[in-house]
Amino acid sequence: MRATKDSTEAYEMLTHIAQTADELGFSSLWLIDHLATLPQASQEVAFEAWTSTAALARDTRRIRVGQLVTCNGFRNPALLAKMASTVDVLSHGRLTFGIGAGWTEWEYRAYGYEYPDAPTRLRHLREALQVLLAMWTQEEAAFEGKYYQVHGAINQPKGVQKPHIPLLIGGGGEQVTLKLVAQYGNACNFRGDPATLRRKYEVLKHHCETVGRVYESIQRTMMVPCSLAETDEQAQAQFAELFPFGDSRTREGLIGSPTTVRRQIAELEAAGVQELMLGFFPRSDPEQLRRFAREFLAS
Repeated sequence: MRATKDSTEAYEMLTHIAQTADELGFSSLWLIDHLATLPQASQEVAFEAWTSTAALARDTRRIRVGQLVTCNGFRNPALLAKMASTVDVLSHGRLTFGIGAGWTEWEYRAYGYEYPDAPTRLRHLREALQVLLAMWTQEEAAFEGKYYQVHGAINQPKGVQKPHIPLLIGGGGEQVTLKLVAQYGNACNFRGDPATLRRKYEVLKHHCETVGRVYESIQRTMMVPCSLAETDEQAQAQFAELFPFGDSRTREGLIGSPTTVRRQIAELEAAGVQELMLGFFPRSDPEQLRRFAREFLAS
């Protein structure tokens, strides 16, 4: 959405999209956690993710809300735990907490954050996950790490959901991130074609066996761009025009006629995906949601 003199108009459109998804029967609503637009910063409107999550949680009634995903480097994890607990209460238990290590170097530096290398960011994430769980499960949270410390932190209320707010961990790194999913996550989220997804799920299953975790207790999710039209050609042309990152993700997207998209969904399901987060373009067009709902949610 482009910046306007009345930015409330942009937010009201966001609310309208969320409420439309809620009414149509979509199961969840996801916000990205970026402070400016991607792939490059522009003057287009980019609402902050967590305040928007809180507002949309009150603007909707049934649909789950979450982030795809919270950038761990932007906020202290103890504060994040408190924020999430509050949103879980005001949504009556509809929050899924999505988090990842962060990756946009220009964004870190533009807003004054240090940008450590990838291994360090992953070590930050490992500690943050432990802080979050301590804040959600302990009466007085205690954690002594290299990067984060909490000493008797009280978090009341802790949220509605038991034993705690579900944790979705974003990223498909096989040696570290998927191990963190096995240790701490309730859901995973990464992209790939069906062959890639199968391999990564096998890696996740191995990590689960290593740490004594039941593999099927982890929800397997995936974000995909969606371009639905009467014909494959129309859908591909629409995708090429509207998708801001170019066409590099066509192999992972739902792009085509209803028959083609139905086949693509079946292939992803056969690979092991249990939940799809659909990225419709343009995001401000509720007709995209209605078209998909008519074809795939009516039953």
